[in-house]
Amino acid sequence: MKITALIENSSNNPNLACEHGLSLYLETEQKKILFDMGQSKKFHENADKLNIDISKVDSAIISHGHYDHGGGLSHFLEINAHAPVYIHSEAFGSFYNADNKFIGLDKRTAENPRIIFTRDKKELDENLCLETKNTAKQLFPMPKQNLKLLTETGFKADGFRHEQYLLVKENNKKILITGCAHKGILNILEWFRPDYAVGGFHFKQYALTDCGCKKNLKAIAEKMAEYPTVFYTGHCTGKEQFEFLHAVLGNQISYLSTGQQINI
Repeated sequence: MKITALIENSSNNPNLACEHGLSLYLETEQKKILFDMGQSKKFHENADKLNIDISKVDSAIISHGHYDHGGGLSHFLEINAHAPVYIHSEAFGSFYNADNKFIGLDKRTAENPRIIFTRDKKELDENLCLETKNTAKQLFPMPKQNLKLLTETGFKADGFRHEQYLLVKENNKKILITGCAHKGILNILEWFRPDYAVGGFHFKQYALTDCGCKKNLKAIAEKMAEYPTVFYTGHCTGKEQFEFLHAVLGNQISYLSTGQQINI
């Protein structure tokens, strides 16, 4: 399996654009999959420069209903004429950040007939499965994120029911792809027990100048080290937070920047 980061917050290649967002191109033995699309069409521009033909993608997945993961959806639907797009049925909700800024998706794209709405579990084939784990027990508290959902009665904390994860089984390995791990990477590791975990882990809110945050992040890193999982991360994990994790996890964790590839 090969994974290419089409968009991430940073780029080590001056020819490739970056933005606050995530887009991963996955090549399994049988499928070409686009997992998330950043916030614009830059994922496509980078793909062209990397000789990746987005028009030949077999299936697309939106991990959750935030603009930095599905903002490029309308562009994808224009340049790829056939691939279904799997997105959770609650992902077109009214999502806001701590400053009451709308951070959701363009709700007009929900009407496209190629959108396939998922719920708690969707098997794409014998080796590909999307799951929310909404009904699974959370053994660890979700990190405080100050992200909100606007309902008929006002704002409430987002429980991230709209977030789904892709589990790929190939060559006797379990590869888990996660957009932001809003439900908590420790919960996700416990639920899936993957050999590899790839995506954002949402640690940017852990200010390392704060002793409490630093202590909490160290405890999380030490718990992550107990799993036999290899981690590739970026986007909402944060560069400083990644370096902190790396000091604990060593070669068990690597940063995935725009244009970089993983071969599993």
